[in-house]
Amino acid sequence: METGTRGYVIRRAAVAVLFWFAIVAFTSAVNSPNRWLGLSRQSAVLDTVGKAVTQTRTFTFTDRVAYQRAIEEVYWRHRIWPKENASPKPALDAVMSQAQLETKVANYLHNSQALEDYWQRPLTVEDLQAEMDRMADNTKQPEVLRELFNALGNDPSLIAECLARPVLSERLITNVAREQPKGRLALSEIEANSQTRKVISTNSSYVLPAISDATTGCTPDTWTNTSSTAALIGRSFHTAVWTGSEMIVWGGSPEIGIYLNTGWRYDPSTNSWTATSITNAPESRYVHTAVWTGTEMIVWGGYGDDGAKNTGGKYNPGNDSWTTTSTTNVPEARAGHTAVWTGSEMIVWGGGGNFPYPYLNSGGRYNPSSDSWTATSTSNAPTARAVHTAVWTGTEMIVWGGYGDSGTVNTGGKYNPGNDSWTTTSTTNAPSVRERHTAVWTGSEMIVWGGSGVPAVNSGGRYNPSSDTWTATSSRDAPTARAFHTAVWTRSEMIVWGGSPDGGISYLNTAGDIIPASTVGQPPAPPTCLLLGRFTRQFGRGVK
Repeated sequence: METGTRGYVIRRAAVAVLFWFAIVAFTSAVNSPNRWLGLSRQSAVLDTVGKAVTQTRTFTFTDRVAYQRAIEEVYWRHRIWPKENASPKPALDAVMSQAQLETKVANYLHNSQALEDYWQRPLTVEDLQAEMDRMADNTKQPEVLRELFNALGNDPSLIAECLARPVLSERLITNVAREQPKGRLALSEIEANSQTRKVISTNSSYVLPAISDATTGCTPDTWTNTSSTAALIGRSFHTAVWTGSEMIVWGGSPEIGIYLNTGWRYDPSTNSWTATSITNAPESRYVHTAVWTGTEMIVWGGYGDDGAKNTGGKYNPGNDSWTTTSTTNVPEARAGHTAVWTGSEMIVWGGGGNFPYPYLNSGGRYNPSSDSWTATSTSNAPTARAVHTAVWTGTEMIVWGGYGDSGTVNTGGKYNPGNDSWTTTSTTNAPSVRERHTAVWTGSEMIVWGGSGVPAVNSGGRYNPSSDTWTATSSRDAPTARAFHTAVWTRSEMIVWGGSPDGGISYLNTAGDIIPASTVGQPPAPPTCLLLGRFTRQFGRGVK
């Protein structure tokens, strides 16, 4: 099991920090990270691309921490700060402490030591060069990888040690520990011997690889596989959020009756996966929800071994840590509900509870700053339901469709958290009844599409909350009818992909796009990479 694998990975940061402060990882003539970080980026690139650079250099643990901070600055610059958040995006120092940077460095050095001492798999110069080459050849975000290289002075030795080593050591120790379960015994041995090894010396000769000259990692209308790792277990009914620099997937079920509390972070710039911590993680589950706040992913609800859940956790990718969400005044346990992020609160609503599976029309607002719950009003709320959709407009949450005690519905409601009130959405010209459909918010309208009626449908509708009116989406060139699919909004069109036309008997790997009339003639969105599997296409085309 993937959960067991994670137990083999050596993570004793406190011991590792004390130990690695004394380590010289490889030799150098230049000690100051600030001198290297201040190099002319263009000059460094021209001098080193494609050339072997053999150097004698010295890095202390403190040096490595400084370089780690430079790397984190790049990732933080690309981290999404949701537009709903009222406060401006803070500086990196406000969200990542010096101690957290030290822990990151200690962890990858500790992993490297464990590979060498207990699996006889030291990371060689050839290994690190190959990892740099892999990143440069397979990056899905070459512009971000360039920024990472630039942050390290385009110095191949720095890139090998401070960017390639962390990624490669994490991947190898996860895979090796899974195949050769020796990790639990290694922990006490490492601690016993950690004071005896003070220096690791390496004479290094690295070549700075050339990154693609393309301005983006997207080739229009093409698919590119993401990298994989032996420890990454396939799953369904999990969640995924995009942070601006990485995708975080968590939970789900690999097969009927088995649930996971593991997750992975995918970095498209280095085309690599990193396992999320399971320390203090929520219990295993699927059909839960997840939202991104700008600094944390909040997971809540779902269904697991002991039934529906009303527990959750906040995951911070900056320090790979979980914090349990409060259960005081928490909503009733449920799965198949929805969740939206408002900028200060997560609102969960609806879903199905435990046996005999009552449908719910209740919800709650969770404030992560105060770790507190406030119940949503049920006065004039939509009828109880699950497998519906919800979008956030900037001021209201719009709930629509789903399945309840009376079957599949095409009704909905607008919830205003400012005054804790519900307003019923119009049913005039509304799409037909459906569940397991999708909904996106365009900035002025909610577009719903697809889903299971009887049978699956390939129709949809655009709902304008200001006028409380529906307009049918075009059926011309519409994708095959489906449910369980996904949908994203690109700023000019909605793209749907995948799903099942027959309730899960068969599945689709086709896509389609819908360009609302309201976006025709608007300036096209900038070229965008859409991560579907990975499917990439360039948006901003004219109407077909």
